[in-house]
Parts: sequence; C-alpha cells; structure tokens
Amino acid sequence: MNKNEAKKRIEKLRSEINRYRYAYHVLDKSLISDSALDSLKKELFDLETQYPELITSDSPTQRVAGKPLKGFKKVRHDTPMLSFNDAFSEEDMRDWLVRIQNYLKSEIKPEFYCELKIDGLAIELVYENGIFVQGSTRGDGQIGEDITQNLKTIEAIPLKLELEKSKIQSASWRTKFQIPRRLVVRGEVFINKKDFEKINREQEKKGEKIFANPRNMAAGSMRQLDPKITASRKLDSFQYGIVADLGQKTHEEEHQILKAFGFKTNLHNQPVKSLEEVFKFRNHWGEEKNREKLPYEIDGVVVITNDNKIFNAAGVVGKAPRAAIAYKFSAKEATTIVEDIKVQVGRTGALTPVAILKQVELTGIKITHATLHNFDQIRRLGLKIGDTVIVSRAGDVIPQVNKVLKELRTGKEKEFKVPTHCPIDNTKIVAEGVIYRCSNPKCGAKNSRFLRHFVSRTAFDIRGLGGKILDRFLDEGLISDAADIFELKEGDIAVLERFGEKSAQNIIREINECKKISLSRFIYSLGILHIGEETSRLLADKIKNQSASWRTKIKINDILKIFQNISIEDLQKIPDIGPKVAQSVYDWFREERNIKFLEKLEKVGVEVKVSKFQSLKVKKLSEKTFVLTGALELMSRDEAKEKIRELGGDVSESVSKKTDYVVAGADPGSKYEKAKQLGVKILNEKEFLILLRK
Repeated sequence: MNKNEAKKRIEKLRSEINRYRYAYHVLDKSLISDSALDSLKKELFDLETQYPELITSDSPTQRVAGKPLKGFKKVRHDTPMLSFNDAFSEEDMRDWLVRIQNYLKSEIKPEFYCELKIDGLAIELVYENGIFVQGSTRGDGQIGEDITQNLKTIEAIPLKLELEKSKIQSASWRTKFQIPRRLVVRGEVFINKKDFEKINREQEKKGEKIFANPRNMAAGSMRQLDPKITASRKLDSFQYGIVADLGQKTHEEEHQILKAFGFKTNLHNQPVKSLEEVFKFRNHWGEEKNREKLPYEIDGVVVITNDNKIFNAAGVVGKAPRAAIAYKFSAKEATTIVEDIKVQVGRTGALTPVAILKQVELTGIKITHATLHNFDQIRRLGLKIGDTVIVSRAGDVIPQVNKVLKELRTGKEKEFKVPTHCPIDNTKIVAEGVIYRCSNPKCGAKNSRFLRHFVSRTAFDIRGLGGKILDRFLDEGLISDAADIFELKEGDIAVLERFGEKSAQNIIREINECKKISLSRFIYSLGILHIGEETSRLLADKIKNQSASWRTKIKINDILKIFQNISIEDLQKIPDIGPKVAQSVYDWFREERNIKFLEKLEKVGVEVKVSKFQSLKVKKLSEKTFVLTGALELMSRDEAKEKIRELGGDVSESVSKKTDYVVAGADPGSKYEKAKQLGVKILNEKEFLILLRK
C-alpha cells in the first residue's frame, strides 16, 4: 500500500471508528463487537506508525499519546465558569422564582429545563474548525488547568465534530447552521458506579488510595500526569452548555445543537412548563429505586429558565447565574445532637443501644432515632450523651451514628454507662461477645406479648400496630416498652423497608388518636396478672368513687397514688375480687419498674378519661345485666360493652336467670338458644340502640 492509498484508508478508518464510538458512547448502541472495533483501531495504529506524517490530533489513536506531563498549565476561560446556588425544598424553589421576578421587575413565564445533576467534575472543551484543541477544569471559575491530553482519553468526547443537522428541530435556522470557527462547550466528566467499585477494589489490592466517592475518583483521574492512567479509568462525559450565540432561543435547543455536533447529552433531561413539573421531575429521581437504575451517581437536578432571553437578562449573582439553581436531593448525612442513649430489648432478649437525637432531616425525612449497633460501637466512637454527631442513612433501615465531632464539646456531655440489669424485667445482663443479653430467656418474648396486649382492641385499640409491626419496631430498637410507642415520629417509621411516608403518617396519626383512653381500658392495658376486662371495670369504679371532682379525666399519677393507698383488705371488698387478685393488684402498683412505666405514660401525653355518667347518682342501666351474642353491624362488641357500663349496667359472658337482656346480632350462638329457654328478654341491635337512647 503506497502513501496515497494509506491516506485514503486512514481517513476511512477514522470515519468508521468515530461512527462506532458515537453509536456506543452517545447513542448507547453497539454496532460491532469490541474485538472488531479493537481490530480496526489496531489497523489504524499500524498505518499511522508506518506513515507518522499522516497522524492528526483528532485521530482516535491520539486519545492516549505522548509522555507523562510534568504538570498542568493554567488556562483562562473565555467567560467565567459559574457554579450554582442550592435549593433543598419546594419552598426554596418558589423563593428562587420570586427572586428572579423581583430582579426583572416582572412576572416570567415559568418554563424550565431540568437536567440530572451529575456527581462529577465540570470541564470546558474548545474546538477550532471542528477539531478539539483544548480542555480544562473549572478551577476558580476564571482560570482552570489544561487537561487536554486526559480529556482525549474519554471516548464520549469527540475529537472532531461531525454536524448532523437532522437533530436540530428548529427548521427556521437548521439549513443555515454550520460548525463555527471556534466553539466552547461545557459539561461534566464522571465515572460509572460499576467502574468506580472495580477500580477501588484494585486500589485496595495494591495498597493504594481508596476514593471516597465517584466524584473524587473522576477529579483524581483528570489530574493524572500520565494520560494512560486516566484512560484506564474508563471515564464518561455529558455536555450541557454552549458558550456562544448560535441562534438558540432556549436551553432545550442548546441541547439539540450539542447532539447535532456529536456530543453526548443526558437523555433524561427535559423541558417542563411549571414549578409543579419541576417538583415531579426532582421527586422521581429523588427516589432511591429510580436512582439505582442509573449507571452513574447524581445528587440533585439543575433547573434553568428555558428562555435564553430571561436567562441572560437575569445575569449573575456572586458566582452563580441568577436564573439557574441546583435543586439538591435530601442529604444522606447530617449533623445533630445525641440527647440521650436508650437501651432497647429485642424479642430475643438482645440489648441494643439507640441514640435519641435532636430532630434532624435526612434523605427528606425527619428522624429522632439512630442505631448504635452495640455497646462496643459506643466505645469505638467515644460517644457521650450531648455530643454533636454525624448521622447517615443507607437503605431501608433506621439511621446510624458514624462519627462524633469531639471538637464541638462544651464539657457538659455525659458518659454512658452500660446497664448491669435488663430495663424490662431487671434481670442481670450477660455478655455474649459484643452482644449483651437479658439472662431471662423469656424476657424478649414476654415483652413482645405485652406490647400486643397493650395495643389490642380491648386496651388502647391501636389497630395499625399489628404483631409483625411491633416486632419490627422492637428489632430495629425503636421501642422497648409500650410508652415508647407514643414517642415515635413519622420519620422513625418512614425509613423502614415496606413502610414509606404515607404508612408512617397513618400509623402516627392513629397512635395520637389513641392517646385518650377510658379508665377501665387503661387499667386492663397494664397487663396486671389475673386482671381481665370485668375486673378492670370493677377497679375503675372503685377509683371513680374516690372523688367526685373527676368529671372527664384523671391524671395517671393520681391513679398510682390511689392504688398505693388501697390496702389488700379494701381491694378484697370489691365484688368478685378474691385474695389472689387483690395481692396481684397490690404488688403491681408498688413495683419500681411499673411505677416508672406509669410516670413515662404520663410524660408522653396519655390521657385517661372518666365516664361522664359517673357523677349521676342513679344510672339508666343500673343493676341491669347484659349478654352479647352474634355480630353487631353499627358498633363493635367492645363499643357496646363500654356503652352498657357507662350507663351503669353489667356485661356477663354467660346467660343465667339473673340476666336481664341478651343482645343478639347476626348469627347468634348457643347463648341465644339458652336465653329463649330461660325466658330472658332478647333485643336485636335496633332495639338495643333504642334502649341506650332512652
């Protein structure tokens, strides 16, 4: 092959290799196999080696060439490379729009262009007569570093521009459009997540520096003096801006021009017609499941006024364009203060220390709890109560404490002491490696059963808290005793897998609605040995008779004092309460951990109601005994029982000659038949409701 034939072959090879490069790196299409492409590159390399005078700077073989640099020279940008101000909420974004309108002294049509904010390194590319001649970093905005050789190693960056006018949608100027003599474009260099992880593994094997995040790796790769090292990192690049007036009227058209020149642009970027659509775009990509599908990291979206006239008229404030802003995703890390450290006991009896935090927003959710994993973790961190800490959240688990900012200590911080006895049953704690456990093997399971009893329909009736949910809260360390339920916040639940913000809102709303409870149900909820619903009602009546001043509610501390002042003998005077039951009640209200539990219930805002009928000397259903059977339609069995008791009646589980009424719902059982045999008056639900109203 002579020189003339070689020249034609070289030009053809360059054209085809660039076409395959564009298809693979820009269009995400593989037209030929990697090995086939490598073969073409090898042929081109061999021909250029044979005829070195035919090598040009835009040849694909020049992406990695030359000796390592001694350093980077400085480059002055034609116009400053600006950065963006940040917004973190919808309110921030609305304020931003108002600021633009106030500056322009007119309302603007709120149309925007939204771009994914790539977590990478900002770059500037300069082309002369369509050939890439210089690339640089942002630097201080005015002056950056010349990284041309390293940028040439990135396949997504064209070394020569090939204009494809069909990609320009504006027909009015498409036909006139040409590659300008000098073109300056701006974009981002980044590394894909898989390549980031692979390189970090290789770095670790070599005992070399591990990069903290993809952005650091991209920046570090761009500052390699040897382009071969940069090439080995397999960096990628998107372009998003043109520093020239080529006739584009909108930022959207700017992206069309970039595509027409052969630059890689982000396919997810799009124009929107309102702030509400901006919020929708941002919230979609703010969801972890959607971001996980992307091969690269993003930390927010960039929002720009789409109309270039408005953008230019708004100008610059500080080092940021007034008409563009970075709408960031909620932080994965935040600082806050550890207000307390509580020890929670899981179902297996394992103890977990949990940091109670000053409320802080993390990944868009307000949280008040963070796991400390185990007591060794507290020692490793050197954590004290009152410390300022860094907390983070990864995945669908409650956040964790990562670091203590010891330099922010005031001297008022308190040491945390590992408990020697279980906070649930006061049994001695035993150590099993790094795990500390209650020595009573039944402790965790017993606590789980009590929590189920506490929220049951005949107690606090918190229907959104089923057994599985309570167990999850126990295992995550969110609750240890029943009083902790009333201290839960939406954010503590929303971070957990399969919950989310909506279900968290529903659970917290229901918990708050159930903070008010009748006296008899409250006594029943305490789970006192031998005390069922009927005995709880009898004890409630005893309490009510202690004072006529409690018209609607009674403080929990007053309930405690009354029971502590009642003797076993007085308890036995209550009908149907024998020595064993009396002793159980007497002991319960004198046990230290039960006293603390009641004090905690008072503190978290539980309100005990006293029946409004209790002040009546003669109640409407006084001395009347009812038995309920079958399914009621307009109220639950528990509601019916409570109505009867409020009006002075008794509820029995069995029918006898002493029964005054049997209330029969749908599909009544044997109690209905026995009532007929004994001649006891039977009421249907409608007749029962009429009786209550009378």
